[in-house]
Amino acid sequence: MPYLNIKLSGVASDETSKQVAEKLTYLTAELLHKKRELTSVAVEFLPRDSWFIGGSSLTSRSEQSFFLDIKVTEGTNTKDEKAQFVEQAFQAIEGIVGALASASYIVIHEVPADAWGYQGQTQEYRYIKGKAL
Repeated sequence: MPYLNIKLSGVASDETSKQVAEKLTYLTAELLHKKRELTSVAVEFLPRDSWFIGGSSLTSRSEQSFFLDIKVTEGTNTKDEKAQFVEQAFQAIEGIVGALASASYIVIHEVPADAWGYQGQTQEYRYIKGKAL
């Protein structure tokens, strides 16, 4: 049940939003083993003149940039799985929006199971309930 929030530099585009959401959902299911039907992706766009790297806006660069913030349940992925996700997500976004500044970031937040849930139940509750069966 991951939640992904991605901010992209540039002008909002329904087609780009769709491509990014589809690719991130796929990678999250394939590499992090999360349920596709519970994966939520929010796509936001920021104007290039409002995005700064090293104190200069992207309008002075030929590259795009993004920031991906993903939340997953703590302890459900290995270091290798997370590293592979970061690598492939970066490549996927670059394939969609074009050349990326190296200062484009992906942050995977691992949230404790007792502080994270859906349908009114925490992940910890679901785990304990599954053990009781």
